[in-house]
Amino acid sequence: MHFHEVHELIIFENINGRYFYSQGESALQSNDLVFTPGLETHNFECADGPKSWYIVQFLPTLLANKDMADVANMFAHGLHLRLSPEHVHIVQQQTQLLLQSYKESPLSCLSISLLKTLILWTAKHAQSVNVSNNSPIATSLGYEKLKPIIDLFRHRPNVELSLVQAAETCFISPAYFSRLFKRVFRCNYSQYSLQHKLYSAARLITQTEKSVTEISYELNFSSPSHFVAQFKKQFAATPKKYRSEIKTKSS
Repeated sequence: MHFHEVHELIIFENINGRYFYSQGESALQSNDLVFTPGLETHNFECADGPKSWYIVQFLPTLLANKDMADVANMFAHGLHLRLSPEHVHIVQQQTQLLLQSYKESPLSCLSISLLKTLILWTAKHAQSVNVSNNSPIATSLGYEKLKPIIDLFRHRPNVELSLVQAAETCFISPAYFSRLFKRVFRCNYSQYSLQHKLYSAARLITQTEKSVTEISYELNFSSPSHFVAQFKKQFAATPKKYRSEIKTKSS
């Protein structure tokens, strides 16, 4: 389970798996769309086999624009959406046009207009997929008990608290905290803390010119070599290769 500061719209082409989000969980199928607002906890489980998708991330302020007022409420929480075959084709075309414009000029009027069109079209023509009857994570009792530590993760790129300290922050015992955290987030606390640091590192790598050494120490990894090893394990690429690939795709 993770979250990020930006809104995220994923347009799947090929997929077989499940989406875990604020409303519960649901089964994914090819050509589905998933929207997750900034700072909302979510996760995916993908089955083996071919997978392809486009990820469109944008600042929440975009939905505050007057021309987006009619759809802003719809995107206030996580959504799993499905389109008719006719509109699947249209959305795929819009996505390709947006990608082409973004590569040429990310912040141009054309890119912003195409992004808004994609969002407005999705709001008008996509239908919500019914979720399974499990309790939404954000309203579960366990999530509420863990909220003090979750809020720290939301607002910090790195949380340097031991399990005992994290449990104290939530006013519960370490043993109960450990069981509760794993039940809510489907991984243990140390795994989540490391993953959070690595996602923060990925953002710094792609959004700044800081060196690998600077990032490793900023996020309190024991050494640059340890950071590189953990990053490669998570993203199947070294930080330098990851930065190079992102720049190549954006050029």
